[in-house]
Amino acid sequence: MSTAETTLLVLGAGAVLVVLIVLAKTVKVIQQGNVGVVKRLGQFKTVHDPGLVFIAPFIDKLQVVDVREVPRTGDRQDVITRDNVSVAVNATIFSQVVDPKPALFSVSNYLVATDQIARTTLRSVFGSLTLDEALSQRDRINAQLQQQMETVTDKWGVRINRVEIVDITPPAQILAAMALQKTADQEKRASILQSEGAQQSQVNVADGQRQAAIKQAEGQKAAAILRAEGNRQAAILEADGRSQAITTVYNAIRAANPDQTLVAILQLDTLAKFADSQGSTVVVPYEAAGLMGAASALRNVLGAPGGGGPTPAR
Repeated sequence: MSTAETTLLVLGAGAVLVVLIVLAKTVKVIQQGNVGVVKRLGQFKTVHDPGLVFIAPFIDKLQVVDVREVPRTGDRQDVITRDNVSVAVNATIFSQVVDPKPALFSVSNYLVATDQIARTTLRSVFGSLTLDEALSQRDRINAQLQQQMETVTDKWGVRINRVEIVDITPPAQILAAMALQKTADQEKRASILQSEGAQQSQVNVADGQRQAAIKQAEGQKAAAILRAEGNRQAAILEADGRSQAITTVYNAIRAANPDQTLVAILQLDTLAKFADSQGSTVVVPYEAAGLMGAASALRNVLGAPGGGGPTPAR
C-alpha cells in the first residue's frame, strides 16, 4: 500500500470519527421523568422534554434534571425542645423539581440546599414545642416543616410535597419517667373503672330491689283486691241464701196456715233456747205480755199440772 493510500485511509477514518463525535454531541435522548436543560456557551438557552433532542455541537451543553418526586431521609440530629429536653429526630423530605432553570442557576446544588434547610427548619420547629407536644402532634410538626421549607425552596424551583417525621427519641431518663407515668395513668384508670363498676353494681342492685318491692306491692294489692272481691261475693251469696231460706220458711208457714197455739209453742221454744245459753241473760220487754198470754193459753190446752187432763170450760 502506497503512502497516498495510507494517508487517504487515515483521513477517512478521522472523518468518520469526527462525524461520530459530532453526532454524539448533536443527538441526545432524554428519558421519561427527566428534562434536559440546554446551556449555550454557559448561559441558559431552553428546556427540552423527554425524547430525542438535537443541540448544536461543541457550543451547547445538555444537563439532565430529574423532575420526579425524590424522598430523602436526613441524618438523625439532636434538637432541643421549648422545655429544654434534648431529643433525637429524623425526618424524610419528599421534594420535586418543578422549574429546572432556578434549580440549576439559583442555587449551586438544590439537593444539598434542601437537606440543609430541612435540618435548620427541624431545629426551629421543635424549639417552639414542648416534649409532650412534639410526641403527640406529629401532623402539626409535619405541616409546619413543609410550610416553612416551601417559603425558601419555592425560589429554587423545588416543591416540598410533604415531610414525614420518622423517629423522635427522648433521652433514656425521660423514657423511664414516661413509662412510670404511663403505668400510673393505667392504674388510675383501672381504679376509676373499678369504682365505677362497683357504683353501677350497687345502682343495679338497688334498682332491682326497688323493682321487686314494686312488683311485690302490686301483687299484694291485686291479692287484696281479689280477696275483697271474694268476700263481697261470699257475703252476697250468703245474704241471698238467707233471703231464700227466710222466704222458703215464710212461704211454708203461710202454706201451713198455723193457729195461735202453734205460734206460741214456737215462741216458747225460741225463748227456751235463749235461756239455755251459758252466761246469757234474757230480758223480757213490756211488749212480751202477748207472749205470756200465749203461754197461759197453752197451759189451758195442755191442762193444769196434776189435773190429768184439760180443764172443762165453765
